[in-house]
Amino acid sequence: MSLLPRFRPRLVDTLRGYSGSDFAADAIAGLTVGIVALPLAMAFAIASGVPPQAGLITAVIAGFLISAFGGSRVQIGGPTGAFIVIVSGIVTTYGVENLHICTLMAGLMLLLMGLTRLGSAIKFIPYPVTMGFTSGIAVLICSTQVKDFLGLQIENVPSDFVAKVGALLGGITTWQGPTAALALGSFLLILLWPRQIGRRVPGSVVALILGTGLVVVCKLPVETIGSRFGGIPQGIPPFHFPTLEWENVRHLFLPAFTIALLGAIESLLSAVVADGMIDERHDSNQELMAQGLANLCAPLFGGIPATGAIARTATNVKSGARSPVAGMLHALTLLLILIVAAPLAKFIPLATLSAVLVVVAFNMGEWHNFRHLSRWPRSDAAVFLTAFTLTVLVDLTVAVEVGVVLAMALFIKRVSENSEITLVDPDTETEGPHHSLLGKDIPEGVVVYRIFGAFFFGAADKLEYALKRAEQLPDVLILRLRKVISIDATGLNALEDLHEKLALRGKHLIISAPQPQPLATMRKAGLITRLGEENVCPHIDAALARARQILGEIPPG
Repeated sequence: MSLLPRFRPRLVDTLRGYSGSDFAADAIAGLTVGIVALPLAMAFAIASGVPPQAGLITAVIAGFLISAFGGSRVQIGGPTGAFIVIVSGIVTTYGVENLHICTLMAGLMLLLMGLTRLGSAIKFIPYPVTMGFTSGIAVLICSTQVKDFLGLQIENVPSDFVAKVGALLGGITTWQGPTAALALGSFLLILLWPRQIGRRVPGSVVALILGTGLVVVCKLPVETIGSRFGGIPQGIPPFHFPTLEWENVRHLFLPAFTIALLGAIESLLSAVVADGMIDERHDSNQELMAQGLANLCAPLFGGIPATGAIARTATNVKSGARSPVAGMLHALTLLLILIVAAPLAKFIPLATLSAVLVVVAFNMGEWHNFRHLSRWPRSDAAVFLTAFTLTVLVDLTVAVEVGVVLAMALFIKRVSENSEITLVDPDTETEGPHHSLLGKDIPEGVVVYRIFGAFFFGAADKLEYALKRAEQLPDVLILRLRKVISIDATGLNALEDLHEKLALRGKHLIISAPQPQPLATMRKAGLITRLGEENVCPHIDAALARARQILGEIPPG
């Protein structure tokens, strides 16, 4: 059996028996999502510090590849709000050329994640960590939009959150009335737009059209795409492979890993949401391979990082999408708009695009979790707040790393607290009738201990502590492992040390009712051989009989 997953896009399976009615449904969904993605793609690019066409190109190329080669039937890919903070930081620190190199490196990492079957592992990042950094990213997105939302006359806004807030507060008196009014009106229109109508005509698109119309007709004195970027070129830019130099590339591994990690998390979260909406299960490894291909191709034409987009994926499902064809048509819709309507984009006001992003951040933040923190276990609340605070004040990568390590440490502590090693006799027995010591004769010199839970490095020291409380070691020690679900090298070493300690004193160890995983681990390590097969018993009755045999109460055989 190959260790590598087979490369089988979901498109291959869904096209079997594909009908005209399926295409009609996919076409409507693709057109709808393409229109929804238009203002988002431009807004994400501008907020990331790159021209608006970079977002559109990413939505076209990456969006098409993610749908064509992905492991989800309805996933929509493209630029997302989650990347804004990372991309803008890379552009500020390393420049646009190095952003493209980072994206290529991240694409290769994502491809390797899929090929090495790490798709399932990504899902095990704890909920408090993902929700913590997601809420933190929402706060950071809002902070990047204050300048354009209010029209502040600030030349350079620092990237550091605390310094940025200081600069924004310092320049608050420079706000522009027309800009703020247009942004606020756009924000309210998008937020209050009726949901029933929004399924077919999104509020963000209505705000974009009305805002652009007001700028053209009323000649509002507000900044537009044309005044800042000079407009949007028509079509796809020519192929360009960035210059690679090791002295430069070696500094980009950390930001590239951040892009890859966030891309993997976001895409698989989006795929899980889609699974719940269509009652289907995606192929996480195939999805990561598609994300990798998309991020390898998009930067070669001036694109930025891409991943699965939860809101656009949900819109795709609600619009009636039946296959990945809908996602491919969404990308072609954007390509058609880029070719035909690009000259009109110069009139789009940045205030309206800023309002679009503020709504994205508003919907993105898991604000309800702050209300529920008091109901959560303290450890989970601490992980959530840590991930949120570090994302806002330090760095997303640091937030994920610290959050995961903290969650792991707390998980280990919780599991070890639930692992028990107790002395068992007829007076303290808790087992059911078949395994009970009640009514059974325990010979003098025999002591029975029960281990409960996982016997691993976080709980192995409990065995030594429990035995130290005994006045002296018994002639025969029976360890009941019936409720030990797993054992690791530390737990195994503790059993080996116990066996050696007893053997040096002429005493004996008997293992009773071990589960398959602990038994296989002990057998592989040679402990069963050293202990003797006769000292591994299937149940407590056999263990007591073996103890009597050792003590000479019954003859061998």
